[in-house]
Amino acid sequence: MLKLEARPQPSQFWSYGSPLLALVCTVVIGVVLFAALGKDPVRGLQVFFWEPIRSGYALGELVVKATPLLLIALGLAVCYRSNVWNIGAEGQYLVGAIAASGIALTADATTGGWMVVPVMLAGIVGGMVWAGLAALLRDKFNTNEILVSLMLVYVAVQLLGYLVYGPWKDPAGYNFPQSKTFEAATRIPRLFEGSRMSIGVLIALLGVAALWVFLFRTRSGFAQQVGGLAPAAARYAGFSSRRALWTAFLVSGGMAGLAGALEVAGPIGQLTPYVPAGYGFAAIIVAYVGRLHPVGMVFSALLMSMFYIGGELAQSRLGLPKSITGVFQGLLLFSLLACDTLVNYRFKWTRAQPKVAAGNA
Repeated sequence: MLKLEARPQPSQFWSYGSPLLALVCTVVIGVVLFAALGKDPVRGLQVFFWEPIRSGYALGELVVKATPLLLIALGLAVCYRSNVWNIGAEGQYLVGAIAASGIALTADATTGGWMVVPVMLAGIVGGMVWAGLAALLRDKFNTNEILVSLMLVYVAVQLLGYLVYGPWKDPAGYNFPQSKTFEAATRIPRLFEGSRMSIGVLIALLGVAALWVFLFRTRSGFAQQVGGLAPAAARYAGFSSRRALWTAFLVSGGMAGLAGALEVAGPIGQLTPYVPAGYGFAAIIVAYVGRLHPVGMVFSALLMSMFYIGGELAQSRLGLPKSITGVFQGLLLFSLLACDTLVNYRFKWTRAQPKVAAGNA
Protein backbone atom coordinates (compact mmCIF):
# COMPACT_ATOMS: atom_id res chain seq x y z
CA MET A 1 0.00 0.00 0.00
CA LEU A 2 1.33 3.44 -0.96
CA LYS A 3 1.10 6.20 1.64
CA LEU A 4 2.63 9.56 2.43
CA GLU A 5 4.87 10.04 5.43
CA ALA A 6 6.61 13.16 6.67
CA ARG A 7 10.30 13.43 5.87
CA PRO A 8 12.49 13.47 9.00
CA GLN A 9 14.33 16.56 7.75
CA PRO A 10 13.10 18.27 4.55
CA SER A 11 15.83 19.48 2.22
CA GLN A 12 16.57 23.19 2.69
CA PHE A 13 17.73 23.42 -0.91
CA TRP A 14 14.48 22.06 -2.31
CA SER A 15 12.41 24.08 0.15
CA TYR A 16 13.69 27.26 -1.47
CA GLY A 17 13.96 25.71 -4.94
CA SER A 18 10.37 24.49 -4.93
CA PRO A 19 8.97 27.65 -6.62
CA LEU A 20 11.48 27.29 -9.46
CA LEU A 21 10.56 23.64 -9.88
CA ALA A 22 6.88 24.64 -9.86
CA LEU A 23 7.58 27.15 -12.64
CA VAL A 24 9.28 24.46 -14.72
CA CYS A 25 6.26 22.17 -14.21
CA THR A 26 3.96 25.03 -15.23
CA VAL A 27 5.93 25.57 -18.43
CA VAL A 28 5.88 21.85 -19.28
CA ILE A 29 2.13 21.61 -18.71
CA GLY A 30 1.69 24.83 -20.68
CA VAL A 31 3.46 23.27 -23.67
CA VAL A 32 1.06 20.32 -23.54
CA LEU A 33 -1.88 22.72 -23.20
CA PHE A 34 -0.87 24.79 -26.23
CA ALA A 35 -0.41 21.63 -28.29
CA ALA A 36 -3.82 20.33 -27.19
CA LEU A 37 -5.42 23.62 -28.28
CA GLY A 38 -3.79 23.37 -31.68
CA LYS A 39 -1.34 26.24 -31.10
CA ASP A 40 2.40 26.31 -31.64
CA PRO A 41 3.90 25.65 -28.17
CA VAL A 42 7.07 27.61 -28.96
CA ARG A 43 5.02 30.61 -30.05
CA GLY A 44 2.84 30.25 -26.95
CA LEU A 45 5.81 30.28 -24.61
CA GLN A 46 7.28 33.21 -26.51
CA VAL A 47 4.09 35.21 -25.96
CA PHE A 48 4.09 34.49 -22.23
CA PHE A 49 7.78 34.67 -21.36
CA TRP A 50 9.56 36.71 -24.05
CA GLU A 51 7.16 39.35 -25.35
CA PRO A 52 6.70 40.98 -21.87
CA ILE A 53 10.45 41.67 -21.62
CA ARG A 54 11.54 42.20 -25.22
CA SER A 55 11.74 46.03 -25.07
CA GLY A 56 12.04 48.90 -22.63
CA TYR A 57 8.36 49.76 -23.00
CA ALA A 58 7.37 46.12 -22.44
CA LEU A 59 9.47 46.02 -19.26
CA GLY A 60 7.74 49.18 -18.09
CA GLU A 61 4.32 47.58 -18.59
CA LEU A 62 5.56 44.50 -16.74
CA VAL A 63 6.49 46.66 -13.75
CA VAL A 64 3.18 48.56 -13.93
CA LYS A 65 1.20 45.34 -13.47
CA ALA A 66 3.64 43.94 -10.91
CA THR A 67 3.35 46.98 -8.62
CA PRO A 68 -0.20 46.38 -7.27
CA LEU A 69 0.49 42.65 -7.05
CA LEU A 70 3.60 43.27 -4.95
CA LEU A 71 1.93 45.81 -2.66
CA ILE A 72 -1.01 43.51 -1.93
CA ALA A 73 1.26 40.48 -1.47
CA LEU A 74 3.40 42.35 1.07
CA GLY A 75 0.34 42.96 3.22
CA LEU A 76 -0.88 39.39 2.82
CA ALA A 77 2.53 38.09 3.91
CA VAL A 78 2.05 39.80 7.28
CA CYS A 79 -1.33 38.08 7.62
CA TYR A 80 -0.18 34.61 6.63
CA ARG A 81 2.95 34.74 8.76
CA SER A 82 0.62 35.63 11.64
CA ASN A 83 -1.74 32.74 10.84
CA VAL A 84 -4.49 35.21 9.92
CA TRP A 85 -6.24 34.12 6.73
CA ASN A 86 -7.23 37.23 4.85
CA ILE A 87 -8.69 36.08 1.52
CA GLY A 88 -10.47 39.36 0.82
CA ALA A 89 -7.63 41.57 -0.40
CA GLU A 90 -9.52 42.07 -3.66
CA GLY A 91 -12.33 43.80 -1.76
CA GLN A 92 -9.88 45.93 0.21
CA TYR A 93 -8.20 46.86 -3.07
CA LEU A 94 -11.55 47.93 -4.53
CA VAL A 95 -12.62 49.97 -1.51
CA GLY A 96 -9.21 51.66 -1.51
CA ALA A 97 -9.77 52.55 -5.17
CA ILE A 98 -13.26 53.86 -4.38
CA ALA A 99 -12.06 55.98 -1.45
CA ALA A 100 -9.20 57.41 -3.50
CA SER A 101 -11.60 58.18 -6.34
CA GLY A 102 -13.93 59.99 -3.96
CA ILE A 103 -11.12 62.35 -2.99
CA ALA A 104 -9.86 62.72 -6.58
CA LEU A 105 -13.34 63.70 -7.82
CA THR A 106 -13.38 66.70 -5.47
CA ALA A 107 -10.46 68.29 -7.31
CA ASP A 108 -10.82 70.86 -10.07
CA ALA A 109 -8.53 72.58 -12.53
CA THR A 110 -7.15 74.91 -9.84
CA THR A 111 -6.14 72.14 -7.43
CA GLY A 112 -2.41 71.80 -6.75
CA GLY A 113 -0.24 68.74 -6.99
CA TRP A 114 -0.44 68.23 -3.23
CA MET A 115 -3.77 66.47 -3.88
CA VAL A 116 -1.89 63.26 -4.72
CA VAL A 117 -1.09 62.71 -1.04
CA PRO A 118 -4.74 62.79 0.19
CA VAL A 119 -5.70 60.50 -2.69
CA MET A 120 -3.17 57.86 -1.59
CA LEU A 121 -4.04 58.29 2.10
CA ALA A 122 -7.72 57.84 1.29
CA GLY A 123 -6.90 54.56 -0.45
CA ILE A 124 -4.95 53.33 2.56
CA VAL A 125 -7.74 54.28 4.97
CA GLY A 126 -10.40 52.72 2.75
CA GLY A 127 -8.57 49.41 2.61
CA MET A 128 -7.93 49.44 6.36
CA VAL A 129 -11.61 50.10 7.13
CA TRP A 130 -12.73 47.24 4.90
CA ALA A 131 -10.17 44.86 6.41
CA GLY A 132 -11.10 46.16 9.87
CA LEU A 133 -14.65 44.86 9.39
CA ALA A 134 -13.32 41.31 9.08
CA ALA A 135 -10.98 41.87 12.04
CA LEU A 136 -13.82 43.24 14.18
CA LEU A 137 -16.11 40.30 13.45
CA ARG A 138 -13.31 37.84 14.17
CA ASP A 139 -12.30 39.68 17.36
CA LYS A 140 -15.76 40.22 18.84
CA PHE A 141 -17.77 37.29 17.50
CA ASN A 142 -15.07 34.73 16.60
CA THR A 143 -16.29 34.53 13.00
CA ASN A 144 -14.28 32.77 10.34
CA GLU A 145 -12.09 35.44 8.74
CA ILE A 146 -11.75 33.41 5.54
CA LEU A 147 -15.48 33.53 4.82
CA VAL A 148 -16.03 37.07 6.08
CA SER A 149 -13.15 38.63 4.16
CA LEU A 150 -14.12 36.72 1.02
CA MET A 151 -17.80 37.70 1.19
CA LEU A 152 -16.84 41.34 1.68
CA VAL A 153 -15.23 41.21 -1.77
CA TYR A 154 -18.67 40.82 -3.35
CA VAL A 155 -20.06 43.65 -1.26
CA ALA A 156 -17.23 45.88 -2.52
CA VAL A 157 -17.97 44.89 -6.13
CA GLN A 158 -21.64 45.84 -5.67
CA LEU A 159 -20.63 49.14 -4.08
CA LEU A 160 -18.38 49.89 -7.05
CA GLY A 161 -21.20 49.07 -9.47
CA TYR A 162 -23.64 51.32 -7.62
CA LEU A 163 -21.27 54.28 -7.77
CA VAL A 164 -20.19 54.04 -11.42
CA TYR A 165 -23.73 53.32 -12.64
CA GLY A 166 -25.23 55.89 -10.27
CA PRO A 167 -24.04 59.01 -8.44
CA TRP A 168 -20.47 59.03 -9.80
CA LYS A 169 -21.39 58.32 -13.41
CA ASP A 170 -19.87 60.88 -15.77
CA PRO A 171 -22.76 62.89 -17.30
CA ALA A 172 -20.54 63.65 -20.30
CA GLY A 173 -19.38 60.03 -20.67
CA TYR A 174 -21.83 58.94 -23.39
CA ASN A 175 -23.70 56.77 -20.88
CA PHE A 176 -20.66 54.59 -20.14
CA PRO A 177 -20.53 53.36 -16.50
CA GLN A 178 -17.49 55.29 -15.36
CA SER A 179 -16.55 58.37 -13.40
CA LYS A 180 -15.18 61.45 -15.07
CA THR A 181 -11.46 61.47 -15.79
CA PHE A 182 -9.47 62.69 -12.81
CA GLU A 183 -7.79 66.07 -12.91
CA ALA A 184 -4.06 66.10 -13.67
CA ALA A 185 -3.30 67.30 -10.13
CA THR A 186 -4.65 64.06 -8.65
CA ARG A 187 -2.76 61.71 -10.99
CA ILE A 188 0.18 59.74 -9.60
CA PRO A 189 3.43 61.23 -11.01
CA ARG A 190 5.18 59.10 -13.61
CA LEU A 191 8.84 58.19 -13.39
CA PHE A 192 9.70 58.56 -17.06
CA GLU A 193 8.25 60.37 -20.02
CA GLY A 194 6.63 57.93 -22.42
CA SER A 195 6.23 55.23 -19.78
CA ARG A 196 3.28 54.40 -17.54
CA MET A 197 5.54 53.58 -14.59
CA SER A 198 4.72 55.83 -11.64
CA ILE A 199 6.16 56.55 -8.21
CA GLY A 200 4.11 53.56 -7.10
CA VAL A 201 7.10 51.43 -8.10
CA LEU A 202 9.30 53.28 -5.60
CA ILE A 203 6.60 53.00 -2.92
CA ALA A 204 6.40 49.23 -3.49
CA LEU A 205 10.19 48.87 -3.17
CA LEU A 206 10.12 50.94 0.03
CA GLY A 207 7.41 48.59 1.24
CA VAL A 208 9.70 45.62 0.55
CA ALA A 209 12.46 47.17 2.67
CA ALA A 210 10.05 48.22 5.44
CA LEU A 211 8.49 44.75 5.66
CA TRP A 212 11.91 43.08 5.81
CA VAL A 213 12.95 45.33 8.70
CA PHE A 214 9.61 44.80 10.47
CA LEU A 215 9.61 41.02 10.18
CA PHE A 216 13.26 40.26 10.81
CA ARG A 217 14.68 43.19 12.77
CA THR A 218 11.98 44.33 15.21
CA ARG A 219 10.44 42.86 18.34
CA SER A 220 6.93 43.61 17.02
CA GLY A 221 7.60 41.62 13.88
CA PHE A 222 8.96 38.73 15.92
CA ALA A 223 5.87 38.79 18.14
CA GLN A 224 3.66 38.85 15.06
CA GLN A 225 5.24 35.70 13.66
CA VAL A 226 5.43 33.83 16.96
CA GLY A 227 1.70 34.38 17.38
CA GLY A 228 1.15 32.65 14.06
CA LEU A 229 3.59 29.78 14.49
CA ALA A 230 3.00 28.99 18.16
CA PRO A 231 0.01 30.72 19.79
CA ALA A 232 0.65 29.03 23.15
CA ALA A 233 4.26 30.23 23.20
CA ALA A 234 3.11 33.73 22.25
CA ARG A 235 0.69 33.83 25.19
CA TYR A 236 3.40 32.57 27.53
CA ALA A 237 5.75 35.33 26.30
CA GLY A 238 3.07 37.96 26.86
CA PHE A 239 2.41 38.68 23.18
CA SER A 240 -1.15 39.78 22.44
CA SER A 241 -2.95 37.60 19.88
CA ARG A 242 -5.64 40.29 19.60
CA ARG A 243 -3.04 42.89 18.69
CA ALA A 244 -1.51 40.50 16.16
CA LEU A 245 -4.92 39.99 14.54
CA TRP A 246 -5.62 43.70 14.17
CA THR A 247 -2.08 44.49 13.03
CA ALA A 248 -2.20 41.82 10.33
CA PHE A 249 -5.58 42.90 8.97
CA LEU A 250 -4.90 46.64 9.08
CA VAL A 251 -1.48 46.35 7.43
CA SER A 252 -2.86 44.03 4.77
CA GLY A 253 -5.92 46.19 4.14
CA GLY A 254 -3.84 49.36 4.01
CA MET A 255 -1.43 47.93 1.47
CA ALA A 256 -4.28 46.62 -0.71
CA GLY A 257 -6.07 49.96 -0.48
CA LEU A 258 -2.89 51.79 -1.47
CA ALA A 259 -2.57 49.51 -4.50
CA GLY A 260 -6.14 50.39 -5.48
CA ALA A 261 -5.44 54.11 -5.11
CA LEU A 262 -2.28 53.90 -7.22
CA GLU A 263 -4.18 52.00 -9.91
CA VAL A 264 -7.16 54.35 -10.34
CA ALA A 265 -5.08 57.52 -9.95
CA GLY A 266 -2.29 56.11 -12.09
CA PRO A 267 -2.70 53.95 -15.23
CA ILE A 268 -6.52 54.04 -15.27
CA GLY A 269 -7.15 57.68 -14.36
CA GLN A 270 -10.82 57.18 -13.45
CA LEU A 271 -13.12 54.76 -11.64
CA THR A 272 -14.62 52.08 -13.90
CA PRO A 273 -16.31 48.68 -13.44
CA TYR A 274 -13.09 47.10 -14.74
CA VAL A 275 -10.99 48.08 -11.73
CA PRO A 276 -11.41 44.58 -10.22
CA ALA A 277 -8.72 42.75 -12.20
CA GLY A 278 -8.26 39.86 -9.77
CA TYR A 279 -5.08 41.34 -8.30
CA GLY A 280 -6.23 40.59 -4.74
CA PHE A 281 -6.59 36.88 -5.48
CA ALA A 282 -3.49 36.64 -7.69
CA ALA A 283 -1.46 38.27 -4.90
CA ILE A 284 -2.13 35.21 -2.73
CA ILE A 285 -0.19 33.14 -5.27
CA VAL A 286 2.48 35.86 -5.42
CA ALA A 287 2.89 35.71 -1.64
CA TYR A 288 3.32 31.94 -1.52
CA VAL A 289 5.49 31.62 -4.62
CA GLY A 290 7.70 34.28 -3.01
CA ARG A 291 7.81 32.19 0.17
CA LEU A 292 6.24 35.05 2.17
CA HIS A 293 9.61 36.79 1.99
CA PRO A 294 9.72 40.44 0.85
CA VAL A 295 12.53 39.88 -1.67
CA GLY A 296 11.07 36.64 -3.00
CA MET A 297 7.75 38.36 -3.64
CA VAL A 298 9.43 40.91 -5.91
CA PHE A 299 10.32 38.14 -8.36
CA SER A 300 7.02 36.30 -8.00
CA ALA A 301 5.12 39.56 -8.66
CA LEU A 302 7.07 40.03 -11.88
CA LEU A 303 6.31 36.44 -12.87
CA MET A 304 2.60 36.88 -12.21
CA SER A 305 2.69 40.13 -14.17
CA MET A 306 4.12 38.16 -17.11
CA PHE A 307 1.12 35.84 -16.91
CA TYR A 308 -1.26 38.80 -17.06
CA ILE A 309 0.47 40.37 -20.05
CA GLY A 310 1.01 37.01 -21.73
CA GLY A 311 -2.67 36.21 -21.34
CA GLU A 312 -3.65 39.50 -22.98
CA LEU A 313 -1.24 38.91 -25.86
CA ALA A 314 -2.43 35.32 -26.26
CA GLN A 315 -5.95 36.63 -26.86
CA SER A 316 -4.95 39.01 -29.63
CA ARG A 317 -2.15 37.02 -31.27
CA LEU A 318 -3.12 33.39 -30.73
CA GLY A 319 -6.90 33.65 -30.49
CA LEU A 320 -7.01 32.07 -27.04
CA PRO A 321 -9.71 32.96 -24.49
CA LYS A 322 -9.16 35.45 -21.68
CA SER A 323 -9.26 32.64 -19.15
CA ILE A 324 -5.80 31.46 -20.24
CA THR A 325 -4.32 33.89 -17.69
CA GLY A 326 -6.22 32.21 -14.86
CA VAL A 327 -5.23 28.80 -16.19
CA PHE A 328 -1.53 29.63 -15.93
CA GLN A 329 -2.00 31.16 -12.47
CA GLY A 330 -3.79 28.01 -11.33
CA LEU A 331 -1.14 25.77 -12.85
CA LEU A 332 1.57 27.64 -10.98
CA LEU A 333 -0.30 27.40 -7.68
CA PHE A 334 -1.10 23.69 -7.96
CA SER A 335 2.43 22.90 -9.14
CA LEU A 336 3.78 24.76 -6.12
CA LEU A 337 1.48 22.83 -3.77
CA ALA A 338 2.53 19.53 -5.34
CA CYS A 339 6.23 20.40 -5.13
CA ASP A 340 5.91 21.53 -1.52
CA THR A 341 4.14 18.29 -0.66
CA LEU A 342 6.97 16.22 -2.15
CA VAL A 343 9.57 18.37 -0.38
CA ASN A 344 7.98 17.75 3.03
CA TYR A 345 6.58 14.24 2.48
CA ARG A 346 7.63 11.10 0.68
CA PHE A 347 5.83 8.09 -0.72
CA LYS A 348 6.43 4.82 1.07
CA TRP A 349 5.27 1.32 0.27
CA THR A 350 3.91 -0.56 3.26
CA ARG A 351 2.61 -4.07 3.48
CA ALA A 352 -1.01 -4.36 4.45
CA GLN A 353 -1.48 -5.91 7.87
CA PRO A 354 -3.45 -9.17 7.80
CA LYS A 355 -6.89 -8.90 9.31
CA VAL A 356 -7.50 -10.94 12.44
CA ALA A 357 -10.77 -12.81 12.55
CA ALA A 358 -13.09 -11.71 15.34
CA GLY A 359 -13.34 -15.25 16.74
CA ASN A 360 -9.57 -15.56 17.03
CA ALA A 361 -9.04 -12.22 18.81
